[in-house]
Amino acid sequence: MGLKNGKTEILVAGLAIGIIAALLVLFGNPLNMGFCIACFLRDTAGALGLHSAANVQYIRPEIIGLVLGSFLLATFRKEFSPKGGSAPLTRFVLGFFVMIGCLMFLGCPFRMILRLAGGDLNAIFGLVGFVCGILLGVFFLTKGYSLKRTYQLPALEGRLLPIIQVVLLVLLVAAPVFIHFTEAGGGPGAQHAPIILSLAAGLIVGAVAQKTRLCMVGGIRDVVLFREWKLLIGFVAIFVSALVCNLILTAATDGTYFNLGFAGQPVAHTDGLWNALGMLLTGFGCVLLGGCPLRQLVLSGEGNTDSAIAVIGLVAGAAFAHNFGLASSGEGPTANGKIAVIIGIVVVALIACFNTFRKDTAKA
Repeated sequence: MGLKNGKTEILVAGLAIGIIAALLVLFGNPLNMGFCIACFLRDTAGALGLHSAANVQYIRPEIIGLVLGSFLLATFRKEFSPKGGSAPLTRFVLGFFVMIGCLMFLGCPFRMILRLAGGDLNAIFGLVGFVCGILLGVFFLTKGYSLKRTYQLPALEGRLLPIIQVVLLVLLVAAPVFIHFTEAGGGPGAQHAPIILSLAAGLIVGAVAQKTRLCMVGGIRDVVLFREWKLLIGFVAIFVSALVCNLILTAATDGTYFNLGFAGQPVAHTDGLWNALGMLLTGFGCVLLGGCPLRQLVLSGEGNTDSAIAVIGLVAGAAFAHNFGLASSGEGPTANGKIAVIIGIVVVALIACFNTFRKDTAKA
């Protein structure tokens, strides 16, 4: 019965993804950051010169692989469907503020799970805020929130973001002088697994996420709305397998892949309130978008240009955050970042209200 309703499939997928994330750290990615959509989009934005934070500049092959893995499997399964036109500018703004929330916490929902699996107890505050944000979004869903319908588009529209990923891969390998890379020892941007391994990992995770519809936001949302646990099982499996791998790696190597506590965690801060509020903004915005950052990339690979616009919003948010001092660091959140998160919560709430309680006066 489990296989029939997809629970076994997503369980196996989650276990595999957790192992892949742990192994990426073993082969060079930053600790507790085998996969982080927000961090990797930020690094890519820096490599393209969209921000000048020299310690986080690298075209991440995992992002390229995620989109292409989803695109290839969707095409093979005849599920590639170019569509869009559902409130694109609103989705851009939501993506922008989701990234602001992620960079306050220092990670996306995916990394939140990996931080927990690495023993980072600060992520508990993030998880609490994330759940609260999703509950806010679910409230508006139950009241009729909608960004209206999408429309079928020419095939080229749906293929543009995958094509852009191929261009980014060429730039990564060719490394022309106008692409910025963090110097060795200069920060998280200099910590990365080999290109071919990272790309392969992204392709696998992208394909698996396309097949299973894996989504952290969708998992919690579906539990609240429908008492359906299938999607959430996937992220529980990621946590369990990453935790087990971290414990094994810590015992078998000289590295510290599991460090239980609050202080001294890699690429993290200990301000519980702002960890929670950052992820509240992320969860709230993701519900209104229809999925977490991972899901937006996967949908982009399937030809959904609305999700592609949300991804562009995420990239813009990352660039803006580092150009204007909004992103947190290991020292904690910045004053500008706190203001931006509060503004983000207000803006996302207004978007939710307008698209839930507005009165359509247009006549057919």
